Amino acid sequence: MSHNHNHNTTRNIRTAFLLNLSFALLEIFGGIWTNSLAILSDAIHDLGDSFSLGLAWYLEKYSEKGRDSTFTYGYRRFSLLGALINTIVLIVGSIFILVNAIPRLLNPEPTNAQGMIIFALVGIAINGLAVLRLRSSKSMNARVVALHLIEDVFGWVAVLIMSIILLFTDYYILDPILSILFTGFILYNVVKNLRKTLSLFLQAAPETMDIHQIEQQLLSLEQVQSTHHTHIWSLDGEHHVLSTHVVLADDVSKNDLLCVREEIKFKLKQFDLSHSTIEIEFGEDDCMMIDELA
Repeated sequence: MSHNHNHNTTRNIRTAFLLNLSFALLEIFGGIWTNSLAILSDAIHDLGDSFSLGLAWYLEKYSEKGRDSTFTYGYRRFSLLGALINTIVLIVGSIFILVNAIPRLLNPEPTNAQGMIIFALVGIAINGLAVLRLRSSKSMNARVVALHLIEDVFGWVAVLIMSIILLFTDYYILDPILSILFTGFILYNVVKNLRKTLSLFLQAAPETMDIHQIEQQLLSLEQVQSTHHTHIWSLDGEHHVLSTHVVLADDVSKNDLLCVREEIKFKLKQFDLSHSTIEIEFGEDDCMMIDELA
């Protein structure tokens, strides 16, 4: 199940990459043809996205390698590395677009509204298809890619609306205004996503996991006296790892111990963990890390 899911994620990112690259090249021609800064800016943005998607595809595929003596948890954090690089590329690209759009506010230029409508419809269709391919993926890398594409869909909807307005008016200043607004929206979401990605890199607990709830589930077992040194982190935003120390009474029998182990496994199943390490201790003084508890 996990292998098939990961394979589908890689395949979906590959499809998004090929769609995005093909359309980005078409956009360059379209931006020059229509004299639209909004389309040309999006072309530059999409070329950056294409680089990011290609890197995401490679790193997502690379992350599927099994564990070895160097990366004992496997290579899944390379997928997270792809998300971080993608985010940085988007920020740099957005700043570049702003630098070129602001002077256009002072000197608006005519644009080909009919050509912009055609490209807007094609842009909505292509980016929408790519989003549908990625909507079931849960890795942080795939989420960043999907975020790029969703923003592109909204951007093309805005271009479509603006193009229709320009069919009947000469408000050419709408083109750089739209470019700036769109870029500002991208920056807002990218910076927010960067915070989440860096948080996972620094091994913060995933937002979807409640460490106190996990401890309470373990403490609800009759033989468990306490828990400590509970840690949870994520390899890539999708595959989570847990380690904890569980303290049992000194007089627990071997049969009771085996039962507790099975009960712990059952309790942890609901949290969809990819890997868990449980250290069983007998009495509060049995922990080898007792000095860290003081």
